[in-house]
Amino acid sequence: MITRRLVSMLFGSLALAGAVFADELVVIAHPASGVVALERTQVVHLFLGRTRALPFGERATIYEVDAYRALFYRQLVRQEIAEVDAYWARLRFSGRTQPPQLLEDGAAAVDRVAAEPHALAAVASADIDERVRVVFRLPLP
Repeated sequence: MITRRLVSMLFGSLALAGAVFADELVVIAHPASGVVALERTQVVHLFLGRTRALPFGERATIYEVDAYRALFYRQLVRQEIAEVDAYWARLRFSGRTQPPQLLEDGAAAVDRVAAEPHALAAVASADIDERVRVVFRLPLP
């Protein structure tokens, strides 16, 4: 009985992971932000709170999608989500900065970025539409 549940959970997890792996993860920006492209180091600094400014000096609002967080950080900085969460816990405790705002899905992230000129979000390429601009592509394995 327990073995069947474990096998079922394993295949369910693989199916969910397959849906995310099928897409490329991208960082999106509002077309009016002036940001055309970001380098990997800029994305790392923005999403890890090391800087909050876009290349032109405007303060960025960063959004994350819960379903993509683990894969995004694993590919971006080669860290598991537990390590990233521990990093943010230290920064929050010290009062230095706050983590990106967490959204429920890619559609919500696209809506927020489309409505806010200085917003960035990491989403699956399947989530995007013409209201946003891709500024960084994260290759997946």
